[in-house]
Amino acid sequence: MKALLIAAAVLLPSAACADAAADMTKTVDGFYRAYSGFHPSDGIPDTKGRAKYEPFISPALDALLADGDKAEDRFAKANKDSPPLIEGDLFTSNFEGATAYKLGPCTAQGAKGACKVTLTDDPGKTSNPKDKPFSWTDTVYLVETPSGWRVDDIGYGGSWDFGNKGRMSDTLKSAIRDSGG
Repeated sequence: MKALLIAAAVLLPSAACADAAADMTKTVDGFYRAYSGFHPSDGIPDTKGRAKYEPFISPALDALLADGDKAEDRFAKANKDSPPLIEGDLFTSNFEGATAYKLGPCTAQGAKGACKVTLTDDPGKTSNPKDKPFSWTDTVYLVETPSGWRVDDIGYGGSWDFGNKGRMSDTLKSAIRDSGG
């Protein structure tokens, strides 16, 4: 009997982790499928764009994106000849975005998780046929909500000089601060 209890204690958490990883993978795949419909992604998505991401993002990220969109509007009205607060792709390390993605492993610890995603930009498909594709790995951070696992942030993993650095949430918070609102 004791052996059965020990076996159950070992197997149940690993089964739960496997289920969490599968659920996170499904969410991240849905997120990048939505993202693929916006290529090239440019700046903070508006209300219509956010609606396509909402089944895959946390309420906190949805609110941050909405606040960022409002900040962009305020900034544009106050600075008619200035470029937007965020130009280029917000959701990846690369300004030009990604043309392909490959999901890596997902891990969970309690109600938080992370998935590695290898992204590729193939300029030959979008801008310059002579440029070669290149890849990098970003980390998607998730939280478990009452609706399931949802994307909560992205950690930029690109190592080139002019790519996005840090976390997407920090980029958005900085843009909101810089908007003057």
